[in-house]
Amino acid sequence: MLRPTKHSHPDRTVINVALRLLIRLKRERLAGYDDLRKFAKKTVNGGDVLFLPALNFLFLMGLVDYRPKTDAIEYVGPNETV
Repeated sequence: MLRPTKHSHPDRTVINVALRLLIRLKRERLAGYDDLRKFAKKTVNGGDVLFLPALNFLFLMGLVDYRPKTDAIEYVGPNETV
């Protein structure tokens, strides 16, 4: 869910999980897929379900890139993926 409603808990949204992933990726620049999934599961209640939509959101925004050779997610910043 990207549009919050009055029934949405602010900490259990795709935007919140994406923000937490983005903060961690900005700090570390590169993180393993499983490590990020475990981080989302640990920090947000229901983060394991929201992890993939949040990661897809960051990819669509052009902020992260997937490295299949190392199975890692890399923070590339705005306008660097083009």
